[in-house]
Amino acid sequence: MTTATLYEIRQGAAWITLNRPDNRNALSAQLVNELDAHLSAAIADPAVRCIVLTGSGPAFCAGADLKSPPGQMIEGRQGISLPQVLTRMMDSDKPVIAAVNGAAFAGGLGLVGASDIVVAVDEVLFSFSEVRIGVIPAVISVVCLPKLGTHHGMKLFLTGERFTGTRAVEIGFAHRAVPKDQLHAAVQQEIDAICLGGPIAVAECKKLVRRVTQLPRDEAFRETAEWSARMFRSPEGAEGMAAFREKRKPSWVQ
Repeated sequence: MTTATLYEIRQGAAWITLNRPDNRNALSAQLVNELDAHLSAAIADPAVRCIVLTGSGPAFCAGADLKSPPGQMIEGRQGISLPQVLTRMMDSDKPVIAAVNGAAFAGGLGLVGASDIVVAVDEVLFSFSEVRIGVIPAVISVVCLPKLGTHHGMKLFLTGERFTGTRAVEIGFAHRAVPKDQLHAAVQQEIDAICLGGPIAVAECKKLVRRVTQLPRDEAFRETAEWSARMFRSPEGAEGMAAFREKRKPSWVQ
């Protein structure tokens, strides 16, 4: 069986490439299982500071493979479901960057929604196209609506209309939109910026953003005050402050 994904570590980042260009990188059971395994490997590897997810060929991801959907039995074993992969991306202590190289439709937008930073080619097309085949973007709404909000989410879900990478930035679904030949350079800028931060601090920031938005204000102030104190007392915090005082790079910066 040929692999449906590629995995490579470059300059502190694990690059995971969806590699079914003949099928527009559709989310088959095999691809999702491999994606989950690569995510697990990257999360466990201390040499990896962040994870980049991209596609091969003209598309990023066309959505679920209807002939072999995620979660289907593979060689007698239950496959990994799409919610399991999206949860792993969001719960990862390492930032996940979506490098959207081409069209991203339906379930493929779930991968974009679950990523922490999104850099897209400006002219690529996005679409929550499910309604046009009589279904709904149910599972991926969990990770996409927090970014889109009900205002944009309602219109895009109801119409299935296509929108560009540039428009995705305007509505808060992506962070940057760049010409195609600048995509990798733009992603590398994000990687370099992440690598300037302390590894533990970066991981805690991911938790912070997810946690604080779920708390009542008074509880958030109490919890974050304790959180801040722990970080200032931590070895990484001590090293960072010492490096600042001594006008040198902290130990985690190569």
